[in-house]
Amino acid sequence: MGEWSKQERFKAILSGEKADRPIVSGWRHFIDQEQTADDLAKATISFTNRYDWDFVKINPRATYLAEAWGNQYDFDHYETVFPRQVTTVIPTAANLWELEVKKAEEAPSLKEHLDAVKQIRQGLPDTPLIQTIFSPLTVLLFIVGRSAYVTKTVFGIEQPITLDSLFKEHRAAAHHALHVISLTLADYVQKLQQAGSDGLFYAVTGTAHPNLFDKASFDELSRPYDCIVLEAARYGKNILHTCGSYAQPEKFNDYVIDGISWDTVAEGNAGLEAKVNATKVGGVDHGLFAVNDINQIKQQARAALGIMKDKPFILTPNCAIPINVTDEALEQFKNTIFE
Repeated sequence: MGEWSKQERFKAILSGEKADRPIVSGWRHFIDQEQTADDLAKATISFTNRYDWDFVKINPRATYLAEAWGNQYDFDHYETVFPRQVTTVIPTAANLWELEVKKAEEAPSLKEHLDAVKQIRQGLPDTPLIQTIFSPLTVLLFIVGRSAYVTKTVFGIEQPITLDSLFKEHRAAAHHALHVISLTLADYVQKLQQAGSDGLFYAVTGTAHPNLFDKASFDELSRPYDCIVLEAARYGKNILHTCGSYAQPEKFNDYVIDGISWDTVAEGNAGLEAKVNATKVGGVDHGLFAVNDINQIKQQARAALGIMKDKPFILTPNCAIPINVTDEALEQFKNTIFE
C-alpha cells in the first residue's frame, strides 16, 4: 500500500493488523466549552487540528447520559471534570421502576450530542471519530448520585443510595433500570452511526474493580447490558476502557470489541504485557500531563512503542488528559510516534 490514510490505519490496527506505523491520539475535557453542541464541536475540532491526532475520541461532559432521564447539574461549579449534581430523578431505589426507555432524538442531552457529532464529522471529514459512551451500570450509578469508582463520591450528593439498597433490596428494580438504560443507549448508538461516528469509546469506568463489584456481581449487573449496547455498535470499531486501579482488562477478552484501554501504571494493573485479545490502547501515564513531566512522557511513550514494535498498537495516555496540560507536553508526546 502507498500512503496510508487515517481511516485505513485506524481500521487496520483495530482489526488486529499492522499498518505503516502505530497511531496516536489524546483527549481531554473542555469544561468551559461542553454545555452546547456548538461549543463542544468547535473545541473538539480545534484540539484535533492543533495536534493532528490520528483519530478523535470525543469527550462530552461526564453527565450527559444521566441527564437524559432528567438529572440536573450546576455547570458553574465543577469538581475536576464533574459538574455539581443538583437533583436525581431516582431519590430512592424503589423509584427505579419509574425509569422509561428514551428515544435518542427526543431526549435533549442525547439529541444535543448527536448534533455535536454531526458537526465534528463535518469539520473533520477524513479523521476517524468515536463517541464516548458509559456502560448502563455506570449510567445507573451516576443517575442515583453514586460514583462509579471505589473511593470517590459524586460532587453535590452527600448521602447517595447505598449499593445494598440498589442491588440487594431492590434487585429486580435495578435490573429493570439497567435494561431501560441499555435499550436507550442502543438506540443512541445506532443514531450515532447516522451522525457520522466510526464507533464507540465504551467506558465501564471503575466498575471492574473487585471491591466495587465482585466477579459474580459484575457478570450479573454489567455484562448482559454491555452486550446489548455493543451489539448495536457492531457497525464500527469499538474501544473499551476499563478505568482506574484493578481494572482487569483480561476480564473483557470475550467482549465484542476491537480495542482495549486501561491504566497500565495504576495499582493492581498489568502493563502492556497484559494478555488481552483486542488491540492495545494506551501506554503513557495520564497523570504525567498534570505536572507536564515531558521527559517522563516521552520516556514512557518510547518504551510503549518499543514493547509493541511490530504489533498493532494505539499510543495514547491511559485516560483523559488533565485540563491543565501544556501545548508543549502534547506536542512532544505526539512527536514520539515519528522518532
